[in-house]
Amino acid sequence: MTAPRKTLWELAEYVGGSVIGNGGIEIRGVASIEEAGEGDITFLTHPRYRAYLATCKASAIIVGPNLPGEGTRSARGNFLQVPQPYLAFAKILHVFSPLPRYDGWISSQASIDPTTVLVRDVTVFPYVYVGKRVRVKRGTVLFPGVFLGDGVEVGENCRLYPQVTVREGCRVGNRVILHAGVVIGSDGFGYAGEGKERIKIPQVGIVEIEDDVEIGANTTVDRATLGRTIIRRGTKIDNLVQIAHNVVVGEDSIIAAQAGIAGSTRIGKEVVLAGQVGVVNHVEIGDRARIGPQSGIPRSVPPGALLSGGIAAAPHHEWVKVMTILPNLAKLWRDVRRLERKVAELARRSGKGAKGHARRKRDL
Repeated sequence: MTAPRKTLWELAEYVGGSVIGNGGIEIRGVASIEEAGEGDITFLTHPRYRAYLATCKASAIIVGPNLPGEGTRSARGNFLQVPQPYLAFAKILHVFSPLPRYDGWISSQASIDPTTVLVRDVTVFPYVYVGKRVRVKRGTVLFPGVFLGDGVEVGENCRLYPQVTVREGCRVGNRVILHAGVVIGSDGFGYAGEGKERIKIPQVGIVEIEDDVEIGANTTVDRATLGRTIIRRGTKIDNLVQIAHNVVVGEDSIIAAQAGIAGSTRIGKEVVLAGQVGVVNHVEIGDRARIGPQSGIPRSVPPGALLSGGIAAAPHHEWVKVMTILPNLAKLWRDVRRLERKVAELARRSGKGAKGHARRKRDL
């Protein structure tokens, strides 16, 4: 595939930016600000990289509204100015590094049930297994080792990378990316009784993945006990995330690596869960909440909340006491400071009184 060539003016039109310098210069690739050379475009987002401007050999640099400022120098002096440089960089990177295109080839080494429907231009690599009554829509690519159970539906222009499993009855929307080792529709963790009487609860629901979702390597999304586990449109999930049965994740949410979400939790729109966040079952996290790394979420979170902070493991009875006190810690601290000021004031007054008494004794 021939590498694309674009003028700086063309790229500016594509990302909605403006050109400072020579807009007709030809751009052939994207590189970091330290390594970029002639023909490359690079980007500047963090002030600590500003020193590279003087020596950068890129043909153009993507900058924000405040750059280039007065006195800014670069080797070539060509800039693409945009409100969000990193977003523009991502869009331009798609121009110069497009995903490989496939031609709808179906390997004879794939196992495809006769009842399956593969719509036009579906690509199937060797060692793919496709069960009964599966439907895969136009432009989707199934890489080696993909397993699609009976009754699965996969939408248009999806990519299911090696060793992805989508179990029976689950549904995957359009333009979904499932990275290597993702498991959609494994059984939820449900048992009744105790000890030897522990009995598995059949998990008879499904998982539904809506359009434009991306799920990272070795992440698991459990099928519902009854009904559906749902990942709403536009959500992006990192590697090694566990999402339990009957969870609903709202639109455009972000879930980072090693987060764990227990059963029947409801997560709102545009929520961010940082790495290793743990969420208990049957709680709700409101729209646009932000939760920092290693945070435990034992109760529901209101919309727009900003939470952070983990806690070290401790004996359970001590942990319960700490968690009871924790919400009142700020008030307790204010009360202690207020009492300290009162004690200091009483001591000051007491000192003055003692000195006055001593002076009166001398006068006598």
